[in-house]
Amino acid sequence: MQWNIFYVEMKYPVGIQNFESLIKDGYAYVDKTEFVYKLVSEGRYYFLSRPRRFGKSLLLSTLEAYFEGKKELFQGLRISELETEWESYPILHLDINARNYDSQDSLVAELNKHLEQWEKQYGIVINPKAVEERFYNVILKAHEITGKRVVILIDEYDKPLLQTIDNPDLQENYRKTLKAFYGNLKTCDEHIRFAFLTGVTRFSKVSIFSDLNNLDDISLIKNYSEICGITEEELHVNFEEGVGELAEANDMGVEECYAKLKEYYDGYHFSVDSKGMYNPYSVLKTLRNKQFGSYWFETGTPEFLVKRLQKINYSLDDFTTQTVTTKTLGSIDTEDNPLPLLFQSGYLTIKYYNKRFDSYTLGFPNREVNEGFTQYLGPYYTPKRFNKSNFSLEIFVCDIESGDADGFVRRLSAMFADGNYQIVGDQEIYFQNTLYVFFKLLGFYVEVERHTSDGRMDAVIQTADYIYVIEIKVDKTADVALQQIEDKHYADPFAVDSRKLFKIGINFNSSRRCIDDWKVVGKPS
Repeated sequence: MQWNIFYVEMKYPVGIQNFESLIKDGYAYVDKTEFVYKLVSEGRYYFLSRPRRFGKSLLLSTLEAYFEGKKELFQGLRISELETEWESYPILHLDINARNYDSQDSLVAELNKHLEQWEKQYGIVINPKAVEERFYNVILKAHEITGKRVVILIDEYDKPLLQTIDNPDLQENYRKTLKAFYGNLKTCDEHIRFAFLTGVTRFSKVSIFSDLNNLDDISLIKNYSEICGITEEELHVNFEEGVGELAEANDMGVEECYAKLKEYYDGYHFSVDSKGMYNPYSVLKTLRNKQFGSYWFETGTPEFLVKRLQKINYSLDDFTTQTVTTKTLGSIDTEDNPLPLLFQSGYLTIKYYNKRFDSYTLGFPNREVNEGFTQYLGPYYTPKRFNKSNFSLEIFVCDIESGDADGFVRRLSAMFADGNYQIVGDQEIYFQNTLYVFFKLLGFYVEVERHTSDGRMDAVIQTADYIYVIEIKVDKTADVALQQIEDKHYADPFAVDSRKLFKIGINFNSSRRCIDDWKVVGKPS
C-alpha cells in the first residue's frame, strides 16, 4: 500500500472528522482510501466496531466524498489509481452521536431532525407517520428523483443504547425504535447502493444484527484490521518530521521517542495475528502538543463500564486471565461478562488466540490505557481514606523505597480500618479488587509482579535496594501466609540477590472488613 501525506506545514487533524475540509485545509492525512475502494467494490452492507476517537467518523466522511464523486479530493491518493468511474449517488448520512439520550423522546427527536432535512431535500410532505415509515419513504423518494440507488451512512448507531446501559426500560424503548428504523436496510434493498454503519459496540439484540443477514461485520476481519488507526509503518512514513520535533522538544533521541510512542499508544489488535494499531487521537495530540499525555483516556470517562463491573461483583483479576470466545467477543449482551464491552470500548485488546478452542485472552493495549483505567478505578475500589494525604500513593512508595516494610503494612492496614467502604457485595472480592487496583497503581512507580489463585494473592515488589515477597490470605493468619511463602519457595529466585529481602504475611478478616494480622520477616540490619 502506498502512503501519502498532504500539508503546507505539518498540521495535525485533531478532532477534524470531515474528509473534504481536512484535504482542502492541508491537514496531514494517512491514506486509507484503498480500503474505501475495497469496501465499495466487494460488497454493499457493512458494520464496523471501533473504540471512540479511532477514526470511524472520518472514514464515513471519506466514503461520503467518494460517493459524491468528488474526484478532485482524492488526487494523489491510492484510490485515484483504482477508481475510473467516480459516480455521484444520493447520500443519507445519519450521525446520532451529538445528543444526550436521557429521555424517551430524545432518540425520536434526533431522528426527526435528520428526517426533516431529507424530506425537505426531496420534496416530501412531512406527515405524522412513525420515524421508520418516514425513513422508508425518504429512501424510495431519493432513488426515484435521482434515478440512482441510495447510499446510507450511519455513524455511532449505538450511542443511545450505550447511554442507557443502566436504564433497561429506556434502553428497551430505544431498541424497539432502532429495530424498526434500521430494518429499512433490508426491506429497501433494491433501492440501496451501499450502507455502512459504525459504532463502539455490537448490540446483537438490535435488528441490524438479529435480522439483517446481509450485513457484513468487518470488526474482527484481518483484511480490515488497519482501516482505522495508525500502523507502525504509517507512523514512520507519514510523521517522521513530527516525531523528530517531538523528540527534540522532550530532549530525547528519535529512536527513544518512537519507543515511547509505542509504549504509550500502540498495541490495539482487532483480529488474530494483525498488526498493532496506534491510537490515532493520542498520537496526533502528542505530535501537535509536542508533549506526551493520556489524551484519549481523558476525553471520556468510562463510568458505565465501572457500573457494570460493580453490578456483577466482577473480579478485576479476570481482565487478563479469563478467556472469551469469538461469538462472545462480538456481542455485549452477556450481562455477567464485561470483557466484550471492555474490548469493544478500547480498554482491552486481543493478546492471544487459542485456535483449538476459538477463544481469546485479552489485556490492556498500552500504557496510556493501563495506567488511565487503573487510576480511574481507584476511587471506586479503595476506601475513601486512600485519598487522604497520609495514605497517598506517594507515601506508600516512599515506605517501599526506604525499606520501611513495617510502615508500609501498618499504613495498608490503617487504610482499611476506617470501615468506609464504597463497594457493597462480596467482601472477599472487594478486598481482592482493592488490592488489584492498589498494586497496579504501585506498579507504575516501582516494579510489582502479582499472582492470584484460589482466593489468595501474592506479590513481589522490587526496588533498587529492596525486595518484598508478600502473601495475602483471607480469613486465615499471617503465619499461614508466611508458611506458604516457604512451602511455595516464592523467595528462592532472590537467594543470591544482594538486595535486602522482606517476607510479609498478611491476613484480611472478611467479617470485620479489615487487615487483622500481619508479620514481617527480614528486618534491615
